[in-house]
This record gives sequence, C-alpha cells and structure tokens, in this order.
Amino acid sequence: MTTVVSDTGVGPLLRGWRERRRLSQLELALRADSSARHISFVETGRSRPSEEMILRLAEHLDVPVRDRNALLLAAGYAPRYAESTLDAPELETLRDGIARLLQGYEPYPALVVDGAYTVVAANRAIGLMLGGLPEHLLTPPMNVMRITLHPEGLAPRIHNLREWRAHLLAQMERQIAFARSDALRAVYEEVKAYPLPEPRPEDVPDPEPYPYFALPLRIEHDGRVLSFVSSISTFNTPMDVTVAELAIETLLPADPATVEYLKALDL
Repeated sequence: MTTVVSDTGVGPLLRGWRERRRLSQLELALRADSSARHISFVETGRSRPSEEMILRLAEHLDVPVRDRNALLLAAGYAPRYAESTLDAPELETLRDGIARLLQGYEPYPALVVDGAYTVVAANRAIGLMLGGLPEHLLTPPMNVMRITLHPEGLAPRIHNLREWRAHLLAQMERQIAFARSDALRAVYEEVKAYPLPEPRPEDVPDPEPYPYFALPLRIEHDGRVLSFVSSISTFNTPMDVTVAELAIETLLPADPATVEYLKALDL
C-alpha cells in the first residue's frame, strides 16, 4: 500500500475535500443523511467519525479510491480498497478483458493508461502510429503525454498541435484539481515546459473544415493527415486502487478518409 497519509487528521482532510467540491457543511450533511453540526464536529476533530461515515462522506464528495484509503488511515482504520499490481493473479480476468477490448477496436488505435498517463497496454494500431519515434520515448514505462507533446515525439506530426496541446493540458489540470497526484503533477509540469514549434503553412485550418462533433487530433502518418476524436472510458464502481485509476482511450476516425485508410492497414 503506497497511500501517503497527512498528519493533520481525518477532519481537516475531509474539510479540504468538501471545500474542493465547493459544498457547505449543510449541503454535505443533507446529501450524507447527517447534520451540519456533526460534520462540523468531525472536521474540527471534536468527533471521531465511524468507518461507515467516512466512506459515506467520501462517496458524496466524490473522493478518489486512493484518497478514501488515506481518509480511513488518518482516522485510525484499515484501508478498505486493495492496491494490486496489474500482473496480480486476481486481476487476470481484467487483463484478459482489456486485451480483448483493445484487439476489438482494431484497426482503430486504442490504449490503456494509469492515473499518471503511463501506458499499461495498447493495440497494434497504436504501434503503427508510434513508428519512427526515438527509443528514449518508447522505453517502458512509456507516458502517453510525453510521447504526444515531446518535441521529438508525435508533436511535429500533429497539424493542430496548439489546440491539441491546450486540450491535453486542460484535461490534466482538471484531473489534478479532482485528485491530488504528485505523479500526475510532475508529468504536467514536464510536458507544459516543452517548447512549441513554429507554425507551419500546413497547420492553417482548412477554409471548409469537416464538421467535427469534438476537437479532432489531426496527425500525419506516412504522408497522410488522419483525423481522430478521443474517447475515454473508466471502470464503474472500482474496488481496487489500481483499477480505479485505469482509463481506456480510443482514437475514433473523425472523417471517412481516415476510416478508409485505417481499414487498409495490414495489422
């Protein structure tokens, strides 16, 4: 178990999460079937909450699973959620399901990342997209944000890099605000510091762009510009810290030309 516990106690930790979610003590009390007085006593340390109360408050505060363990430990209780390694025997069914899912998305690119965007698994279509990148970016543990935004990575191939970079940075900022993660913040600070290349003539938007329903990733591959939209899925009601932090990202074709090109690939 790698959860780091604050020495300030469970009360201040719960208050921090409540303030982060911008809820008053009364609002939280109504949601958790408690009273504002009891919430106040818990936050100030005048009352020690039960294990059930901590988990109930964490649920209504949408506290990430890893931090729920931290709350329990700060109150003197045992962690509720396991933190398995992905190669653990108990996650064999999960690994098999992920492998089948990624294969089923082919020829469309798909991958699985953890909470700091380290690549956990990927299908063959992702491998084609990464062809020609330097070894230092592809040596495990690979990080999808680093691979995408590094000047020696995919960044020079992305035709709408400024828009896509802004989207990725904003996505990480939202996640950092949602869950305290030193690992994710370190990745964010690193990729945010990467220099932006000078705009190229081909980076100018088309005068009659395809009517995308989401911001597309426009990336060059073997002399063709492919367009994708990203879809991210997570596991519902996870009971393991590792599983809770996994995300499956798929790159869906955003125009017919990309569909045709991908279907012609020899995977």
